[in-house]
Amino acid sequence: MDHSQTPLLDAVDRYHREGRYGFTPPGHRQGRGVDARVTGVLGTEPFRSDLLASGGLDDRRASGRFLAQAESLMADAVGASYAFFSTCGSSLSVKAAMMAVAGGSDGGLLVCRDSHKSIVAGLIFSGVQPRWITPRWDTQRHISHPPSPEQVEQTWREHPEAAGALIVSPSPYGTCADIGGIARVCHRRGKPLIVDEAWGAHLPFHERLPTWAMDAGADVCVVSVHKMGAGFEQGSVFHLQGILVDPERLSACADLLMTTSPNVMVYAAMDGWRRQMVEHGHELLASALDLAAGVRSEIARIPGLEVLEEQLLGVEASHDLDRLQVLVDISSTGTSGYQAADWLREHKQLDLGMSDHRRFLATLSFADRDLTAERLLSSLVAWRAAAEGFPRPRPLYVPPPRQLELESVMLPRDAFFGEVETIAVEDAPGRVAAEQVTPYPPGIPVVVPGERLTRPVLDYLRSGAEAGMTLPDPADPSLRSIRVTAHG
Repeated sequence: MDHSQTPLLDAVDRYHREGRYGFTPPGHRQGRGVDARVTGVLGTEPFRSDLLASGGLDDRRASGRFLAQAESLMADAVGASYAFFSTCGSSLSVKAAMMAVAGGSDGGLLVCRDSHKSIVAGLIFSGVQPRWITPRWDTQRHISHPPSPEQVEQTWREHPEAAGALIVSPSPYGTCADIGGIARVCHRRGKPLIVDEAWGAHLPFHERLPTWAMDAGADVCVVSVHKMGAGFEQGSVFHLQGILVDPERLSACADLLMTTSPNVMVYAAMDGWRRQMVEHGHELLASALDLAAGVRSEIARIPGLEVLEEQLLGVEASHDLDRLQVLVDISSTGTSGYQAADWLREHKQLDLGMSDHRRFLATLSFADRDLTAERLLSSLVAWRAAAEGFPRPRPLYVPPPRQLELESVMLPRDAFFGEVETIAVEDAPGRVAAEQVTPYPPGIPVVVPGERLTRPVLDYLRSGAEAGMTLPDPADPSLRSIRVTAHG
């Protein structure tokens, strides 16, 4: 295929060149009606390209053709059979995949317990019963790793009636599962594998990156173009191959969830990013990987900082690692990742990808250069000097991994939508959660609706909230109270 083409991007350009005007949404009329105080911040260009996607770029038949052409080019670029664009993020894409594979099934879906909150939302929407795959735990470093093929096989033995399996890879830390091995485990049973690869949009375009899910044999793969690519926020693609998932059913499930007013700028940016990756992605990512290697080496020279790399890999750890995700353990400094992130934001106007009680994460991309890398490094040197005067962080209670595993006693949907009550967290052990509780980032729920709450998990979350952990999901973010089912 001719990857110099960008059907959607070209259609937007043609709309402007032809001087077209529509008595249709959006009502701002290419920015003419926007308050000057808004354009003073955002500029006028975003509004000029905020056009009606269906029937606006051209006649209605052509509009659908532009999108279909762009999706075909994307699928060809990465070696998938089909690609579907979403302007509602991978949160929508993964829900559509779950519904297409397991919607209406009594057997449920194998789901890795370190899944993102959007997957839990998919369980609530669909009524699918999760059959949890336990991740691997590093008890020394308090970090989870994707499950092994053997763990997935064991879960299949326990739940052979499940409709399929869903795993997350890469994790928000950049650690990756053995997708090839897991796919073979699933396919021996004739069951599909969904991979939430939101952090892996760049993986198909360089051999020094971990193997991407389609090349490893996954049936459905969901990627967020805005995370590691060059799309707008909310830009997502889900890819499909093989015969185990019906493409029409997948498309129909996405249509149930999709907005009827997609943002054409999100579409067009994904279209343009695909062309950029096909034409220049290899060299751009090679430079980014070289830059990341230098950044890792320089951070490791700062006293008390441990850049995690080989420690994340091995038989009892992860299968591979995206080295653009620079995970740094600072526990030996006596300060917390929360403190580091707060100081860097306030004093250096620098935001980190993630922080927790003992780590922070700096996510590099192909857009970074020596200048941005130097800003990160000099800021970390300044933070390290300032950290000598930080107060000791509030202690975080981290229970043994087995005590973090909660028993599922109700469908997430039934617990979430059933009769609930709000009680003091001290009274919650033994009760069934009616809301999810998710430290964010990275957005992996510790509590899922339908799970029976325990004292160790509640103590962990309460101590985390006091130490600086962000809990955006529960009705009470301080977790002094929690919503539980009224009966159970």
